[in-house]
Amino acid sequence: MIDEKESPERRREKMRQEELKGNPSGSIHGSGLPDLVGSVSWKSTGILILLIILGVIIYSVFFR
Repeated sequence: MIDEKESPERRREKMRQEELKGNPSGSIHGSGLPDLVGSVSWKSTGILILLIILGVIIYSVFFR
């Protein structure tokens, strides 16, 4: 019943995470940005991007 209410994206992500747990050597090439973004919400991703941009701006103002 609960599975029917999940969005297709959630189901895909859950299946991908279960596959990575079951086959850890399958991700031997390392994790990247998709894994980071997949593990957090879109709001957290937006805040992270905003903080990186603000950090670059502050660095360029004070150290140049």
